[in-house]
Amino acid sequence: MKRRHFLKTFAFTGAAGLILPQARLFGADAPSNKLNIALIGTWGRGEAHFAGISSENVVALCDVDEKHLAYGAEKLNCPKAKQYVDWRECLEQKDVDAVVCCTADHTHAFVANWAMNRGKHIYCEKPLGNSVEEVRVVRATYLKNKHKLATQVGTQRHEHENFNRVREIVRDGAIGDLVEVSAWGNRQIPRPGYLPALGEPPKTLHYDLWLGPSPAHPYNPGYFSGGPGSNCLSWNMYWDFGSGQIGDMGSHTMDLAWNAIDAGLPTSAEGKGEPFNPEVTPVRLETHFDIPANDWRPVIRVSWYQGGAMPESPTRFMDLKTIDHGAMFEGSKGCLIADFNNRALFPQGNQADMTYYKPRTKEALIPPLGNFQKQWINACKGDLKTSCDFDYGGQMIEMMLLGW
Repeated sequence: MKRRHFLKTFAFTGAAGLILPQARLFGADAPSNKLNIALIGTWGRGEAHFAGISSENVVALCDVDEKHLAYGAEKLNCPKAKQYVDWRECLEQKDVDAVVCCTADHTHAFVANWAMNRGKHIYCEKPLGNSVEEVRVVRATYLKNKHKLATQVGTQRHEHENFNRVREIVRDGAIGDLVEVSAWGNRQIPRPGYLPALGEPPKTLHYDLWLGPSPAHPYNPGYFSGGPGSNCLSWNMYWDFGSGQIGDMGSHTMDLAWNAIDAGLPTSAEGKGEPFNPEVTPVRLETHFDIPANDWRPVIRVSWYQGGAMPESPTRFMDLKTIDHGAMFEGSKGCLIADFNNRALFPQGNQADMTYYKPRTKEALIPPLGNFQKQWINACKGDLKTSCDFDYGGQMIEMMLLGW
């Protein structure tokens, strides 16, 4: 089945008969208030969720590799959890309240839609989708159900307190009027094309289910060569399986900028990079977007750079190439340069005497977010509000994907 047809066929399946989680009683940590969670993808990124979901009832596990299923069941100590190799069957389990999706990127949008259309809260690892169409469908489904469901895109670095400090500095006018924002990443993993056929899948691996909605490709162990936490670097640069660094570190790094600028979708998009390869996403790329004004800033330019492409440093005191993944905010009176944990403010010009900037008192600082996964779990049980819901995260990755 072709990917586009798969998406259109199943994007809204089950929407007419939503089965919503029942209201819970007593305290958030009371036994009666534990979520029934399904973990889809029990290895790789899935391992990062073991600690967070272990306080809840893990009632279902799903992975296309039966070896990984056994591993997840052992580590989570949930022998009674039902096990599946097909996430579509897993999502039909009636007692599941919430889903954590840690599958390969090319199934994220499909799992997210199926889950929401069955009334299940969902935490979906980034990226939310691999195409503009996928992301728009996921976001539309969420917006129809946002008063019932809690969602979170897995940009977990968002919990770093530096994200709050960056937002405060930009929002409070330390660099004057915001003019332009850039984010970049220097990861470079060149590949000539899809891997050739080599050997047969292990007996425990359901390779057809791993391919899912993507076109058929012969098995090659190279797609599965990475260890936990980095296995995505074996396949996410191929068009049918991922969106390269835009969906990978681009999701994390642009989040640092997106959190500070209160942006919506762009009015224009352009991109340039190395010659187009129909099988592999570009390594070197730069994209530029015009973002409409809002109630506190004018129209701004937002740019993404990757694979060696870089913005110009506005000051000789900072070599941007020393920052692997970072963001820069340029204003009428200076610039702010940041990575995930640090920031540097550079006033510029004769008028940048900083008398116009009043730092916040400690009491006025944006409070810490706390644990990112826990925020979603609490939202499922409470007010449904998260920092990176499918509206926030959906608009951000749609912008990024528009730049191809």
